[in-house]
Amino acid sequence: MSIIRAIVVAGFALLSTGGALLGQQAWLLVKAGVAERLIERAFVAHLEDGRVHLPWRWADTWPLARIEVPRLGVTRTVLAGASGSTLAFGPGHVDGTALPNRSGNSALAGHRDGWFAFLQELETRDRVVLTTHGEVRVYTVVETGVRSMWDVEVLEPSAGRQLTLITCYPFDGPPGGPWRYVVTAAGED
Repeated sequence: MSIIRAIVVAGFALLSTGGALLGQQAWLLVKAGVAERLIERAFVAHLEDGRVHLPWRWADTWPLARIEVPRLGVTRTVLAGASGSTLAFGPGHVDGTALPNRSGNSALAGHRDGWFAFLQELETRDRVVLTTHGEVRVYTVVETGVRSMWDVEVLEPSAGRQLTLITCYPFDGPPGGPWRYVVTAAGED
């Protein structure tokens, strides 16, 4: 009788743990969906008046731009900054580079297994549309390649308008490796 009781207790413990893990996963998915809608709402408000609109009161980032790749049907909202907490909610603008749609090199970073997974499908001559307050610009992909994470040349200022998209590489490898996949696009003026 004690063996049966031990099996029942162990089974109950496993079911409880599994249920808790599933509940936690469901909660994360709900929070992510709500965050995405709040970010979109803040971006629409930004487009209307050009001001900073936090997606929620305690947010440490805000939407700056929208990036679209028509051929792939991809649309992403770009957030201010590229910290780990920002990149959890979307691609981010790399501080110290030109603001999106401004003259110079504007660098955006995103996770390879999420927001920027589509980078592996970009091809030379693909068009990338970047929307900011009062401005919609088209960029053309001119180069894709793998670079060392220490190669900061990709962040250097440029003449004209340039868009640099950066994510970790390889796309299916372990996180935190030394390589970055970099897409360079030139602005069409």
